[in-house]
Amino acid sequence: MRNPIRSRIALAATAFVLVGGGVVATPVLAQSGGHGKPARDYDAEILAAQKAAKSAAGLEHLGTLNRLCFLPPVNGAPSSSDTTPAYIDDPSKAPAKDTWYADSAQVFDNLYFVGGSIHSAWILKTSDGLILIDSGYQYSAKTLILDGMKRFGFDPKDIKYIVISHAHADHIGGVEVVQKATKGARVVMGAADWDAVKTHPKTFKGQTPNFATGIRVTKKRDLKLGDTTLHIIPTPGHTPGTLSFLFTVHDHGQPLTVAYSGGTALGFQNDKPDPGIANLNQYINSAQTMQKAAVKAGATVLLSNHSEFDNAVTKTRELPSRGFGPNPFVNGATSVDDYFDVVVDCAKADELGLEKTLAGQ
Repeated sequence: MRNPIRSRIALAATAFVLVGGGVVATPVLAQSGGHGKPARDYDAEILAAQKAAKSAAGLEHLGTLNRLCFLPPVNGAPSSSDTTPAYIDDPSKAPAKDTWYADSAQVFDNLYFVGGSIHSAWILKTSDGLILIDSGYQYSAKTLILDGMKRFGFDPKDIKYIVISHAHADHIGGVEVVQKATKGARVVMGAADWDAVKTHPKTFKGQTPNFATGIRVTKKRDLKLGDTTLHIIPTPGHTPGTLSFLFTVHDHGQPLTVAYSGGTALGFQNDKPDPGIANLNQYINSAQTMQKAAVKAGATVLLSNHSEFDNAVTKTRELPSRGFGPNPFVNGATSVDDYFDVVVDCAKADELGLEKTLAGQ
């Protein structure tokens, strides 16, 4: 893990001039900020952060780089509205199957992809049943998850826990469909996101877990089932209750550690300094918390709940031709670390933009 911002900001704040045929580094003086102090060159700092992110992204994390650094961030300002999605009451309004379908696939000895072409869901097999991580949309859950499981001989009644990374419809939407097909599987979710579901009954109509048996997560905790432990790490930012995970998979018997990023996009209010700067700070702190945990655990696999961030669908299509070669889902420790550098650097660039606005520049 490195400190990518500071070193590159220092570089960006230096100009190179020719002196007597040689190159000499000289500091660039920005416009005075008063009291004889030069004003901060926010544009240079933003560019440095973006360059740091690009360097960390390499070829593996281009989707994350593009979404966080170069596409306009979603302004997820708090909303008091409580409206039921049209497709809940009228299934004909759901997107066409060919816009979201993807084949299920066995990724590791004990991990199975049951997500769609955009939004991911995963079955973690243990010696005492199954753990489902995320549940996709309400309209896709039966096809992708329940039917996708049958390909591997799994019975939905063997699902003991449904773990939701965060309460957005593309991840919690299918929870009610799946939970009804189980024998009382318990839903695990961040406490703040449980509260969001409870206070927006129309928004989550047809997508609401059983509150009576639900598990509210407020701090780091371990979820144990049989021979498997899911380490749950709260990473608020994408939503107030976002959860990320560390767990072990096996590849032809070889144990590997997975770092699962529970919320990557900047889906919170970020259009003005207040509360944008504070929101970005929380997001950055959470990303760094997960990064430290992943590095400490020696994680070599990076997963997310969107294929644009972990290339899951592309990698599932590469698996059949793997032979005795490497598993395409194994990133390596350096690449996992780099993923979080991309996240932090891009968020820092956005934060710098708000600081620039606050400074009146």
